Amino acid sequence: MASTGRSRIRVQLVFLLFVISAIAFLDRTNISVAGVQMRQEYGIDQIQLGWVFSAFLIGYAVFQVPAGWLAAKYGPRRLLTWALVWWGLFSVATALVSPQGANAILMLAIVRFALGIGEAAVYPSANQFISRWVPASERGKANGLIFAGVGAGSGLTPPLITAVIAFAGWRASFYVCAAIGLVVAAIWYVVARDRPQDHARVDAAELAHIEAGLPPAPVDTDRVAIPWGAILSSRNVWGLFFSYFAFGYVIWIFFSWFFIYLAEARGLDLKSSALYGMAPFLAMTIGCLGGGVLNDAISKRRGLYAGRSGLAMVSFVLTGIFLLIGSRVDSAPLAVLTLALGGGAIYLSQSGFWSVTADIAGRHAGVVSGLMNAGCQVGGALTSSLTPWIAAQYGWVAAFGTGAVIVLVGTLAWAIVDPNRLIGAGRSREFVGDPAPVAP
Repeated sequence: MASTGRSRIRVQLVFLLFVISAIAFLDRTNISVAGVQMRQEYGIDQIQLGWVFSAFLIGYAVFQVPAGWLAAKYGPRRLLTWALVWWGLFSVATALVSPQGANAILMLAIVRFALGIGEAAVYPSANQFISRWVPASERGKANGLIFAGVGAGSGLTPPLITAVIAFAGWRASFYVCAAIGLVVAAIWYVVARDRPQDHARVDAAELAHIEAGLPPAPVDTDRVAIPWGAILSSRNVWGLFFSYFAFGYVIWIFFSWFFIYLAEARGLDLKSSALYGMAPFLAMTIGCLGGGVLNDAISKRRGLYAGRSGLAMVSFVLTGIFLLIGSRVDSAPLAVLTLALGGGAIYLSQSGFWSVTADIAGRHAGVVSGLMNAGCQVGGALTSSLTPWIAAQYGWVAAFGTGAVIVLVGTLAWAIVDPNRLIGAGRSREFVGDPAPVAP
């Protein structure tokens, strides 16, 4: 992200959001690696473990919109600090559920549901931050970096959690993740501020650069009511919701089941699964960063629709193709490579989702992005329980094929999303009550 000033505090804070994003996915995907040992200790099958995975995503989905409202009311600094502490506590609680308990699976599901509530704050808070700190012309790269944390955190999970499990058992992996989150919570609270005007290290040149790329904010912003009617009647919002549903369905095949797929369907041992299991998440990280750069570059040359929606449609089509091919390849390394390309391809679209919500929603970016993200988590909750059932009944080719069909249909939802049409009564380039924003 370019800056006209000597200080680039916004870049440092976006990088810290990348770290928080990585920790969030470390905390939510560690159970996929630990799940191999947990299934044995708790005496459960894949479908029951899928219920536990789904419980997290249901909690995460249900609290997306409230998290967006809280981010707008209390600011991303405080909300993210509370969230990091919250999910650290419930990571520890996951390890404390006794396998001998009469309702052990129910307790695991409740704890993971609560973890989902805490993690719901991450991306609505980050988007609220982006809407206040990052000029529109830099939002693709900023969101690309933040969501590269998804791939980085998930990619680090197999080797890190495998090493911790080998050294100290699966419970220790949850303690380690909790400790990392608590340290970063303290750092975020100390260095972050909700607005660039409130940060002592933002100089005049950087502040001028940021403000030049943002729509003028009305006085008394916090008291402006959320225009639910305009939001819920927006074609853009529902296009984002359903396309993010398709996105969530596919990515949670990787987050929930890819490690287990390698171990049980491809016959890889724990060490090999940890190594190969990194591939999709490395590809996601590269796809996120590359997608952010492409998003801004294409938007500058061809307009916001081409840069946001057009790139996302290409991303979805490529993903469907790679999933269909990769699931049918006989060679395990080649299958991993092809499926990893599918994971990388879909993440080319990630910055587009979050850039569009900041583009169209102004001061209500947290709420709108929360509603959109709820669609992703509904898709994830569905795949977390449905994928093992499809795999058991029809095989893993059918499980990945279902994801390919869903993501290809999701392309149609992206086609109706126009970042130039801001939320309001048919108006273009303005939000209800806002002056027209500066075009990127």
